Amino acid sequence: MPRGSSPKRERQYEHIKESAEDRGESSERAKEIAARTVNKERARAGESKTASRTSLQDMSSSRRGGLRSHSGAQGPTKEQLYNEARQRNIKGRSAMDKAELKRALGH
Repeated sequence: MPRGSSPKRERQYEHIKESAEDRGESSERAKEIAARTVNKERARAGESKTASRTSLQDMSSSRRGGLRSHSGAQGPTKEQLYNEARQRNIKGRSAMDKAELKRALGH
């Protein structure tokens, strides 16, 4: 985390990192996702010295996450299903499409 970040942003970083690891992301990838998300939120809130145009004009990270959550219209993404199948050690998962992964997982 950048120097001077607030306790709220520290908690947000840890929460996002742990959630990514729970989804099956590697530790390094989870750290990257968390850092990028928190930095974008800091830029949107005016807490950083510089901010890219996309950080300010694109939809917020929480909105994007809400659209892609399990309760969304299309349900979990193929990647989320694949990671769950990997955790459950389902054979043949790499050759399955999204519908097949859903069936194999009982979704």
